Amino acid sequence: MIVNTGQHYDKDMSDIFFSELGILEPRYNLSIHGLSHGVMTGRMLESIEKVCLEEKPDWMLLYGDTNSTLAGALAASKLGIPIAHVEAGLRSNNLSMPEEINRIVTDRLSTLLFCPTEQAEDNLRREGFPLPCTANRMQRIVNVGDIMLDAVKKFSNTILNNATQNVLSKVNGPFVLATIHRPSNTDDIQNLKQIFSAFEEISNDIKIVFPIHPRTRKKIADFGITFNEEKVMVINPLSYVTLQQIISHSEFVMTDSGGLQKEAYFHKKKCITLRDETEWLETVSSGWNTLTGASYEKIISAVNDIYKLPIDYVDYYGTGTTGLHIIGELKSNA
Repeated sequence: MIVNTGQHYDKDMSDIFFSELGILEPRYNLSIHGLSHGVMTGRMLESIEKVCLEEKPDWMLLYGDTNSTLAGALAASKLGIPIAHVEAGLRSNNLSMPEEINRIVTDRLSTLLFCPTEQAEDNLRREGFPLPCTANRMQRIVNVGDIMLDAVKKFSNTILNNATQNVLSKVNGPFVLATIHRPSNTDDIQNLKQIFSAFEEISNDIKIVFPIHPRTRKKIADFGITFNEEKVMVINPLSYVTLQQIISHSEFVMTDSGGLQKEAYFHKKKCITLRDETEWLETVSSGWNTLTGASYEKIISAVNDIYKLPIDYVDYYGTGTTGLHIIGELKSNA
């Protein structure tokens, strides 16, 4: 039974996922979005508690590190409903990120900790997990692989759709895919200016395809930032399948998205991450991902070095059977 809180609602970035990926319609749509962290989390907690009291679920299955994840964990734990956390154990070690707080609290309240990587499992064990989750039950840590790899494998052979063909025809040559959405970049005028200065320089040699997040579009306008839109090609947000196809045709990726770092790796594309830290340490240590923050100099240096060394590809994130593993664990631990 799916509950959609509405936290990330946008027609082009939310609704389309259900239809495109064949996901069942949510039984509950809470439509809670566009609010401060505290207000949003509080309203979600109240609404999810009502759903739980009515439906009496056997498990609360939570994903990632959003406010929705935290609200679900709090609601379920107070009602004695066991929690299974997908993407448990990830750490950026940056407590100024709301996502870091959400994932730490959710891990502590969970019964089943589904880790996507060995690094995530190691993080939990260093912090003393597994811990008691009830008076007579300990948590279980299970490395199941990464659920996002399941999706990439399932849809990687999809025939190029019209939206992808349209983007590729407009680019008409090699390109870099770039995305920016994190408040640490979009809300900081100096960071945003440095990033776009780097984009301008890079686009002298290769076109940049830039699907723009609504928040980023607003901040660019608010700050009066301008750039050459013939070389930095601004397009609307992409659906999941179109995004995967665009990644697969790109030369490399520049992003501040956690998910896109991994998707670049799944497609065997180098990534430049416009953050100072990442939860996906394997991609950095293996040489596929470079952290630059919003520094103009570091971004340009990373681009100059992007093709220098051949790098081995390792299956850090499992084999694409994570969903089946999770279902098996839920059944056997009911």
